[in-house]
Amino acid sequence: MLRKVTSLLACLSLALTLTGCGNAEQSSAPASTPEDTPDKPRVALIMKSLANEFFINMAAGAEQHQAQNDSYELVVNGIKNESDLAQQVSLVEQMMATQVDIIVIAPADSKGLLPVVKRAIDQGIVVVNIDNKFDDSILADMGIKVPFVGPDNREGARLVGDALAAQLTAGDQVAIIGGIPGAFNARQRQLGFEDAMNAAGMAIVATQAADWEQAKAASVTGAILSENPDLKAILAANDSMALGAVAAVRQAGKTDAIAVVGFDNISAAAELVQTGEMLATADQFGDQLAVFGIEYALQILGSGDIPEDRKTPIELITR
Repeated sequence: MLRKVTSLLACLSLALTLTGCGNAEQSSAPASTPEDTPDKPRVALIMKSLANEFFINMAAGAEQHQAQNDSYELVVNGIKNESDLAQQVSLVEQMMATQVDIIVIAPADSKGLLPVVKRAIDQGIVVVNIDNKFDDSILADMGIKVPFVGPDNREGARLVGDALAAQLTAGDQVAIIGGIPGAFNARQRQLGFEDAMNAAGMAIVATQAADWEQAKAASVTGAILSENPDLKAILAANDSMALGAVAAVRQAGKTDAIAVVGFDNISAAAELVQTGEMLATADQFGDQLAVFGIEYALQILGSGDIPEDRKTPIELITR
């Protein structure tokens, strides 16, 4: 009997100790009620590849905004590479499971992510689309509206293409290196490049996708240079691919003969513009793009309204 009592006292003592340990982090703060500390909206930012400086800057801008504006909580997520749609779907599902109030997303694909996005909206989550626009026809078929906050990619690519055309002669051969073919922003940038080249009378001799990736762009560019010895320029749909194109042009010994332009104004590309190895790029203010989306989403959450798309600025960058 004594042994049982002793055992029971030991168990009670252990239970009290564990309970005390579990509350240790909260012990220094005064007790509060829900009325004293209303819940802040939880915002999930889901981006594409965090190996891309553009999205690193986007995350940093969002984190700085949250630190200066303590009215919401922020969870930042990204995927390993630009085309990992399955991982982005998984991230959205994880954020749904943790019951965030807002998802601001730069989708890897304009179509494939929409089924899980619809589930999030049906769960009551406010979703705002940034960077790469969702497909309007599929949104309509699903009966959902997701506001897009971002620049006019076709307009920005046209600005870059016009700057390039001013340095060329009608009839010169050019090549376009595109992003992921199914991505809305990839298609729009290609169209903008084509608008500028066709208006200036250039000969587009090659159009190939490099899926936003630098190494793939270098390989694609090398093949294009071999097949088109008279090529005068390369238009890359983002700066990572432009860096790959510059590397291939250097390897071919044609730095002075072939102009390269890009899109995004990441730091490495900005440096090449200043040294002359790149002719131009476009700045879509990536460090603020997620902030624009978050602010808009908070507005929607507060008002209950579903606003229209919001156009953000874009600027041509040249030497």
